[in-house]
Amino acid sequence: MHKALVACRAGVGSSLMLKIKTEQVIKENGFPIQVEHSSLDAVSGFDGDLLITLADVAKELETQGLKQTIIGINNIVDKVEIESKLSHFLTS
Repeated sequence: MHKALVACRAGVGSSLMLKIKTEQVIKENGFPIQVEHSSLDAVSGFDGDLLITLADVAKELETQGLKQTIIGINNIVDKVEIESKLSHFLTS
């Protein structure tokens, strides 16, 4: 089971919507991913293997040398995009 953190700068609006859509995709596809939700403040203490965030935030996080795989989502309500990127993570 993979552990993922859905996060944005404040940890409220956009990341909460992204978490809901991500959980729908995980359930619909039976992906072995457990999702947590927080602000970017929690990233440094997160011990899972996947960070899911907005595309612009992902670019910032990629420069920080984090051990987790980072997925940046362009459209937080696009379940096709979320499914595609989670599938790629699970198969790579």
